[in-house]
Amino acid sequence: MKETTVQKRSLLILLGAVTLAFIWILLPFYGAVFWAVILGIIFAPMQRRLQLKFGWQRNVTSLCTLSVCLVIAILPVIIISALLVQEGAVLYESIESGKLDIAGYITQFKHGLPMSFQHLLDRFGIGELNGLQDKAVKGAMQGSQFFASQVVTFGQGTFEFIVSFFIMLYLLFFFLRDGAELARKVRTAVPLQEQQKRRLQLKFNRVVRATVKGNLLVAVTQGALGGFIFWFLDIPSALLWAVVMAFLSLLPAVGAGIVWAPVALYFLLSGYVWQGVVLALFGVFVIGLVDNVLRPILVGKDTKMPDYMILISTLGGMAVFGLNGFVIGPLIAALFMSSWAIFVESKPRIQLPS
Repeated sequence: MKETTVQKRSLLILLGAVTLAFIWILLPFYGAVFWAVILGIIFAPMQRRLQLKFGWQRNVTSLCTLSVCLVIAILPVIIISALLVQEGAVLYESIESGKLDIAGYITQFKHGLPMSFQHLLDRFGIGELNGLQDKAVKGAMQGSQFFASQVVTFGQGTFEFIVSFFIMLYLLFFFLRDGAELARKVRTAVPLQEQQKRRLQLKFNRVVRATVKGNLLVAVTQGALGGFIFWFLDIPSALLWAVVMAFLSLLPAVGAGIVWAPVALYFLLSGYVWQGVVLALFGVFVIGLVDNVLRPILVGKDTKMPDYMILISTLGGMAVFGLNGFVIGPLIAALFMSSWAIFVESKPRIQLPS
């Protein structure tokens, strides 16, 4: 009996050690592995439908699904990222050369405010134009310099990017082909009741699909609409602002309005009335309605998490994991809530004496 217990403990120690070692060697390519898993979950239904409809071999079906994934999800991201880096470099050069006069915009904006509001700003110590201009120019320079520096960084890390990209494609092919079998093996190894394991797996799949497929499509739509109206109104770096609006659209209670609303206000206060009115109306009735119409259809209530939990988990995830955190954060939060719900439900209820 004692010998059996020692063997079990030794096996658990061995499993823990080799698992940690395996995770350690995967860390340099965790992004590639992570997105291979995420895309495998999203495109698994397409894989199953193609398999049922045409009855091809699994290798052929997986290659077809991988090709669709490459065209729909991967190539557009690469192209937009490259264009965004170029846009940032151009913006940095415009600010540095003085072609884009941010200080002049701030001066014009302040003078367009009512006198009472200007006095209020002065009372709180934020009406000093020189300090405000310096901070705004410095912030714009730092932001655009970051994008400009990515041109050099991307060139230096091209080999690493290519390796990670092909690792992701390679893993994605096998996740599409053998994903169901791998999921069954993982479920078998998890020491929980079958109902609990199924519940956690469903929660995992729903959150991944809702976060990536739903929220990402809403963000892309809002960003594209915001970029279009900025381009129509001849606002500099429309593509850069489109990406910023798409990024902010991922965050509940923040949204793209934090970008277009101040610009519309600037137009109105600076005398560009029709530009301000058009941008405000377009922002409220087009960009704003996308969130109210598309998000319930694409996302629905699959995550079953309150907005404040999605917001804090998204911000925290991006702070820890970078851009990947917009998926990892809500996913960890959803599994955290589900795990605690299972724990509470599995506790024996205390019968109070009558």
